[in-house]
Amino acid sequence: MAQYPTPDHSLYPQQQGYGLSPPVGQYPPPSQSPYPEQQGYGLPFLQVQYPPPGNPPHGGAYGQLPPPGYPPQGYSLPALHQQEHSMPAPAQYPPQQAYIQYGVAPPHCPPPSYGVLQPPYGAPSTMLTSPSPGYVPGQMTHAGQFDVAADADALRMATKGVEGVKCDGAALILILKRQTPLQIPLLKHNYYQRYHRSLQSDVAGATSGGFRATLLSILQGPLHQDVHNLHRALQGAGTNEALLNDVLLARSNADLHAIKAAYEQTFSRVLASDVAADLSGKTAGLFDMILAGTRQEDSEPVLARQTEADVTDLHRVTDACLGTHTLFVCAILASRNDAALRAIALAYEAKYRIPLETMLQKEFVGHMRSALLQMVRAATDRAMRDAVNLEDSMKGLGTREELLVARVVRA
Repeated sequence: MAQYPTPDHSLYPQQQGYGLSPPVGQYPPPSQSPYPEQQGYGLPFLQVQYPPPGNPPHGGAYGQLPPPGYPPQGYSLPALHQQEHSMPAPAQYPPQQAYIQYGVAPPHCPPPSYGVLQPPYGAPSTMLTSPSPGYVPGQMTHAGQFDVAADADALRMATKGVEGVKCDGAALILILKRQTPLQIPLLKHNYYQRYHRSLQSDVAGATSGGFRATLLSILQGPLHQDVHNLHRALQGAGTNEALLNDVLLARSNADLHAIKAAYEQTFSRVLASDVAADLSGKTAGLFDMILAGTRQEDSEPVLARQTEADVTDLHRVTDACLGTHTLFVCAILASRNDAALRAIALAYEAKYRIPLETMLQKEFVGHMRSALLQMVRAATDRAMRDAVNLEDSMKGLGTREELLVARVVRA
């Protein structure tokens, strides 16, 4: 697997610890976890349950997404695999309308060999992954950590222009490229205090095109940039699948919860509902799992036996099955942290002599394929994923400017 050097410069630094308390009302008190309680380490096989003939459940059509609230019954984790089960005859199955529940192997597949695996006795409790810098509303760095007044003055001069030039673009780049997500809010606040003007409005008035879009994306900060990119992805006819994937896939639970809260506060809409309305079928089911924000935390260890079980299960519901059981694959990949997904990818190739990515490309198509590949690539080689995504946004006739700007700012 190719090794890629770490970029020398990044608009956003590596994740740091947090010394500031969240604003009152943003998060529950320390005694309450902001995320649903983690389940055991085992991911048993899913049980396909079909509604009885006649009226569809919950007053909707078969295949309808579960009602609001997570985890829905369709994705609950039982204690153990069931060894005996009765299934209706294949002819009775409503096509593409299965309700999914963890439990036993799907029809036409060998039964699973592992049950739920528990953490070793005495293992430390899971630590929640901290939000990324810029994903705690109201959080900013201390003024003493950089010369915010000098940067504000330089930005004012750059937006006013010098010697007949409307805008000093080089100065804008030099100043804004070094700002961290925690410095941006303080810089905008100081700029307003000194000049009683909006920094974003001044930059927007002095620039144009893709250059303006890039600078304004930096000034929005990563959280609000994600929120507005999601709104663009879901607006109008069709879905900007690439933009939706970039924002929501391979994110920590903390970041996803922050994005959902900021989206609702900004647009007075529920993100999960908007995504479900824009997508359909099993792709909507995948994003429903992702938006639950219940994947393994980064601190959860990789268990060799669990990795072996996941690899075997992935093979049994794809290459070893008649047809592909899509939501079974989604449930495994959406619930594992990056370390576990790396281990699964290595073990899958070692056991079946085919890369996990190749299997996914063969078994899936369309948005489902691109989403699953993004999840695996982010875990196995994030730098390569970013490089491929940047190249893809410039490939072919013309450049997809909106997507390119979003990816450059995030990289």
